[in-house]
Amino acid sequence: MARLDEEISLLSIPKKENAGSYEPLPDGWYDVTIGGCEIKETKAGTGKYLHVRYDVTGPSHSGRVVFGNLNIRNQNPKAEEIGRQQLGELMDSVGIGKLSDTDQLVGNRLKVKLTTRRSEQYGDSNEVKGWKAADGIKPAAAAAPAAAKPPWKR
Repeated sequence: MARLDEEISLLSIPKKENAGSYEPLPDGWYDVTIGGCEIKETKAGTGKYLHVRYDVTGPSHSGRVVFGNLNIRNQNPKAEEIGRQQLGELMDSVGIGKLSDTDQLVGNRLKVKLTTRRSEQYGDSNEVKGWKAADGIKPAAAAAPAAAKPPWKR
């Protein structure tokens, strides 16, 4: 047991806007920032996908979080093709010409189109169905960084 050096009252803790709200957001376009992205294996272990966290910044529902998955390897060639096309839209929206690390996506601003996926078994949830530049103007695709010379060749 660890004793606190103070007593913390629930009444003194500030409430977060939209706290505890897990209802799907209304369908439409939202301003977001990519808050995180990681590579995960499919349940069957035969493929991989990007699990992307989108932090909503507006025009409404600021502070809410939506997750989306993009197939990058899949036994089903069509599923892989669709996932890679979607990843291409995301990359184009934030001006990334070549992607080699998921950290390149994190922190980028863009707009995402959310729709509602209906499910009696799991409950309704949002699904990301579109990506476009944050201000309607596509940023220029960043050139791949020049390969750094090893210290012994400088």
